[in-house]
Amino acid sequence: MTDVRRDTRQRWSFVPALLVCAAAPAFFVLEIPWLGWTLLAAGIAVAALIERGRHPEDQVVSVGSRRESARAIGLHRPPSLTRDLSLIAIGLLIVSIIPLAAELDNLAMLRFTLALGGAVAVPYLISRFVYRDRAISFPWRTRRRWGRLQWGWLVAVLVLGWLILPFYFITSGVYQNWPVVDTPDLIARLFVGVGAVGIWDELFFICTVFALLRRHFPDLVANLLQAIVFVSFLWELGYREWGPLLTIPFALLQGYIFLRTHSLAYVVTVHLLFDAVVFAVLVHAHNPGLLSIFLV
Repeated sequence: MTDVRRDTRQRWSFVPALLVCAAAPAFFVLEIPWLGWTLLAAGIAVAALIERGRHPEDQVVSVGSRRESARAIGLHRPPSLTRDLSLIAIGLLIVSIIPLAAELDNLAMLRFTLALGGAVAVPYLISRFVYRDRAISFPWRTRRRWGRLQWGWLVAVLVLGWLILPFYFITSGVYQNWPVVDTPDLIARLFVGVGAVGIWDELFFICTVFALLRRHFPDLVANLLQAIVFVSFLWELGYREWGPLLTIPFALLQGYIFLRTHSLAYVVTVHLLFDAVVFAVLVHAHNPGLLSIFLV
């Protein structure tokens, strides 16, 4: 009977996770804040109801060859869906307080820095010092060297970006969602901004949202859920029109690559190479002839 009850909880746990992740398109695509708040509150409330009556005991972690003489060195706390979804909700709320339209003035860059930085730092600090479960981590490097497949994918990202991104940005006109960059100062600011947001994407969507969801769902389900949040953010940032045809596969691939490599350094490298092409395309689109390296 206990196993049946546990399986039922696991099946229903998808509902609150979907509600919380659905808040992202409410905030960033539909731009209806109250709907996003409602979905977040509903998701956390449903998660709490599902976990109500479940009292998982903390498991004592000890060392020693005999139980009576073993020394306790800590506690293992089973993951809580309510706690983990609350961390995602906090990050989304922090991001949603600022407009995500790309701007390059000092105030806008400071606003982005504080909001996006807070969306990563606050959930991490709450997980580390309030919940004390270390659910969020940033595994920068692994001891394994990048293989031929990994190096080949880096080259493929550049080639595919060079072929696809100019056509997407210019023919759809979405390059106009980014400010005109026609001076060295603005071009430098765009370079810094595009790269910084790209790094943040991996810290939040992969190392925070995806990592938290993986504690409760199979990898494929967790990846699909994080892609909803990832793509919604990119939509408000400027990747509109038929942009989701590019951003959905990109978000899913980044999650899959992280699963295979367990390396934040690698997924960040992939993203920065992609963003380097984005930067070059934006400069080219706003200044025809300045970077004549594209087919469009």
